[in-house]
Formats: sequence, C-alpha cells, structure tokens
Amino acid sequence: MRAAFESFCRALDLFCKAVLWLSGAGLFFMTVAVAWQVWGRFVLNDSPSWTEPTSLMLMLWFILLAAAVGVRQRFHLSLDLFRQIVPEGVRLAMDAVSFAAVGLFGVAMAWYPRDLILQTWDVSIPGLGISQATGYVGVSVSGALITLFSIEHLLKMALTITDARRDAADIAALTAIEKPND
Repeated sequence: MRAAFESFCRALDLFCKAVLWLSGAGLFFMTVAVAWQVWGRFVLNDSPSWTEPTSLMLMLWFILLAAAVGVRQRFHLSLDLFRQIVPEGVRLAMDAVSFAAVGLFGVAMAWYPRDLILQTWDVSIPGLGISQATGYVGVSVSGALITLFSIEHLLKMALTITDARRDAADIAALTAIEKPND
C-alpha cells in the first residue's frame, strides 16, 4: 500500500511540475499580450481587439492552476502562530481539518461551474472566437486539482499516523521481549 502511494506521489510530483510550468507559460504569454496591446495603442495607434480577452483568459487560468499547485506545495495562505505552539497531535488534527475544508472547497469549485459551462458553451468571446465556457472550465479543473492534492495530503497524514502507531507498537513489543524474566 505504501509503495503504491509513494509511486502515486512521485507521479503527482511530475504532474504538479507540468501544471506549474503551464501556469508560468500562461503568465509569460499574458505579459506578451499586454505588451502587444500597449505597443498597439501607443505606438501603432491601433489597439488589437484580441489582446485584452486573451490576457484575461490566460490570467484566469494561470492563477487557478498556480492556486492548485499552492495547495500541493503548501504555500497557500495560512496562520501558523497557533499551529506552532500546540502539541503534535493537535497540529495534525488542525492540518487534517484544514485540508478537509480546502478539499471540500475544491469539490465545490469543480462541481458548481458545470451549469455555467453548459449555458455558455455556445457563447463566443468577442475578439477571440473561443467559447466563454473556457474560463469556467478552468475553475472546474482547478477545483479538481485542489481536491486531488488535498486528498493526497490527508492520505499522507493518515499514513504518518499509522506508521507512528506501528512504530510505537514495535517498540513496546521489543521492550517486552528484551525485558528479562524475573
């Protein structure tokens, strides 16, 4: 079980890096689109119509993808003051509640945009010619990734607790074996 989970985590590492690179590429291309818009407006005196909706769509996608990576790499916002001063068991419980709440939020992000996706699938974004649902798909994809990464953290915590209990039981068993008979 542990070996399969570690293989799953290694696969998620690669996937997470790919998502982060995709997010970075979105940031780069958004910057290029905005620069082109500024160049067109102030130098050519003819602002292209596709640059603003392109930059908005790219910004939406790269922010949502980076937020999902933030959940996996634990660089999202958190208040660690209380977490640092409580015992280890309370800290694990706080982390479990936090990742469960974030995972439920991810489920909501993945599920609730479905109506918006269906309603806007045939609506085209002016200047781009792509479906307006593309932005809502980004919300759903990010929610699914947030849910997946939260589940991974919860499973890691469960395995950590199981290993700690097994280690404690092994130590107790070894102590009983090594104890001389009186």
